[in-house]
Amino acid sequence: MKGEDFIRECILERQSCRAFLNEKIPEEHVQLLLEAMRWAPSAGNLQPWRFYVVSNAEVRRKLAQSAYEQNFIAEAPVVFVICAIPRESEWRYGKRGRELYSIQDTACAGMNLMISAKCLGYGSVWVGAFDEGKVSDVLALKEYERPVAIIPVGKPKHLEVRSSRKPYDAIARFI
Repeated sequence: MKGEDFIRECILERQSCRAFLNEKIPEEHVQLLLEAMRWAPSAGNLQPWRFYVVSNAEVRRKLAQSAYEQNFIAEAPVVFVICAIPRESEWRYGKRGRELYSIQDTACAGMNLMISAKCLGYGSVWVGAFDEGKVSDVLALKEYERPVAIIPVGKPKHLEVRSSRKPYDAIARFI
């Protein structure tokens, strides 16, 4: 796939998916998605993250409950939970590493996941509305692991109405 085609097909056509078919994702695709996340950029290459790959139906259901009953999470065959490890950024970058860089780094990993999922024909959505404490309990996270995103992935049941974007003159400044 040429660069322009990749941008058009995998980035510009990506959209949030909240309805999934009940189809298993092949293990090699799960591994490829993990690899895409692993190669996301991070400040100082510290890679301050942990990725939880949840295929267990009961755990997916509990994650959906922890996300204020966003039940589509439980429908996806695989749910990725991306956690930041703020202390792994803090040792080098201090407060800014703890409060900002570790979160930015996990966001990069999440975007790599969602773009890669689109390229493989899957839908996904970034879920940030959840109770951190409940998610931590469901996954038995360590006290230093902070859940940042829940990203369900699967074959889309249907495509949602595409959201609009602000015009360039509202968001871009050319200097």
